[in-house]
Amino acid sequence: MSDLHRNPRSVRRATLTGIASLALLGGVSAVPDASASAALSAPAADGPDALSAAAAARLADRLDDALGARDAGSYYDAERRTLVVNVLDRAAAARAEDAGARARFVDNSLAELDSAQRVLDDAPVVPGTSWAMDPRTNRIAVEADRTVTGSTSARLRHLVAGLGDRATLTRISGELTPLMSGGDAVYSSGGRCSLGFNVVKDGKPHFLLAGHCGKAGTKWGPTRDSAVAVTEDSRFPGDDFALVRYTQDVPHPSEVNLYNGTTQRITRAGEATVGLRIQRSGSTTQLRGGKVTALNATVTYQGGRKVTGLIKTDTCADRGDSGGSMFAGDTALGLASGGTVGCGGGRKGPIYFQPVTEALTAYGATITPPSGRPGTGG
Repeated sequence: MSDLHRNPRSVRRATLTGIASLALLGGVSAVPDASASAALSAPAADGPDALSAAAAARLADRLDDALGARDAGSYYDAERRTLVVNVLDRAAAARAEDAGARARFVDNSLAELDSAQRVLDDAPVVPGTSWAMDPRTNRIAVEADRTVTGSTSARLRHLVAGLGDRATLTRISGELTPLMSGGDAVYSSGGRCSLGFNVVKDGKPHFLLAGHCGKAGTKWGPTRDSAVAVTEDSRFPGDDFALVRYTQDVPHPSEVNLYNGTTQRITRAGEATVGLRIQRSGSTTQLRGGKVTALNATVTYQGGRKVTGLIKTDTCADRGDSGGSMFAGDTALGLASGGTVGCGGGRKGPIYFQPVTEALTAYGATITPPSGRPGTGG
């Protein structure tokens, strides 16, 4: 089994839960830096009864610190524009509501759910499975695709049953697989993917890509017979991101292709929040919408390739969309990793994304400034 990457901050937040012809692809909204030490009792800018996603994320961060072990997770209710905070006692409920959130009593603490997820993470690898904390149900949501059958399915059912009311098991149609394929868009000898976000590292232009794409090919270009960039580093499995360096002087704007003749400018990177409405763009299925359903998800793709710390969404995607951007407004959030393929028949994922902030931190890179010229960006 591959080493597991677990970011403590991601675990807490899970409770909240170009190139001239190369398209920047996008798809989930991000939140700005929430490190400001605003007073807990101060109302959000939008007012306590109507929070924007960004304001809800800031409030969740403050409550995270204030409630400590009494905080059992939270999520954004986009319909009511409210932050819902899971709590274990009346004192925590009162403090959350005084701060402008809606309190909800639950049975499982965050520590209990994290313990259950560690049991799953440490179990023998089962290809075609995924799990993540779901703050809306106060459970670990375990999913198995159609390839999990027979004795393997029985072992998985036994494992989940042993976690009691801390976990649930459901079946999903299709197969959990990375989204790489042959076709057009960003090409290498290994196939076709979708460009993620243009970034700057050491003053030089680069772009981010899915790690399983970077493992499959070295030279990248806008057509099969061109090469304008080369893979510098690729991480998969465990993580799913890669850094590609431009070797030719070509345009590399900080934009996402919306596939309607316009683009979305990207100025920063941020973290996703459960319940957040997002968009994603890819070279196969173009622009699609959806929402974030879980954070810190673990997925084991076919072949036993396990990736941890992913963003789970209910959007759709198909082969060739790998690496494509997930964004919200001008904020970069993730790179398309994999899931159940296809957008026909109203399919709604699950599709998983590598958090872009983790890739930027790992490489010491920043989002390319809107000018497309090397600079501080993001």
